[in-house]
Amino acid sequence: MPQITVERSPGLDHVDWNAFALALHPVVVEVAAARLEACKTRVLRTEDEVVGDAAVTGTSGPAIVHVTLALLPGRTDETKAKLTEAVLDLLRKHIEPEDGVTAVHASAEVRDLDPSYRKYEE
Repeated sequence: MPQITVERSPGLDHVDWNAFALALHPVVVEVAAARLEACKTRVLRTEDEVVGDAAVTGTSGPAIVHVTLALLPGRTDETKAKLTEAVLDLLRKHIEPEDGVTAVHASAEVRDLDPSYRKYEE
């Protein structure tokens, strides 16, 4: 915990996603009282996307990025909103304009992990 997933378009291949994750983890610690060593981020490159009434082809057209932060229950709605705003601010700082990308549709959400969540470390 936290389990962070970034789903992003091929049109955002140029973004340094490791730098984004390394900048995001301290924000999660500060805003949501998480432990730095517990923050885990996976970046998933999507392949098939549709925006509006058109399929996005490769790296041209609009790009999509969605960040999901799954935390143990107990954060207030205000804390969750503050965290999603911080994520969007970080995305703005890390995503530079790129040829062929006509727009960036960025979103973020914080959700509670299900009570069935378990983990182990070795």
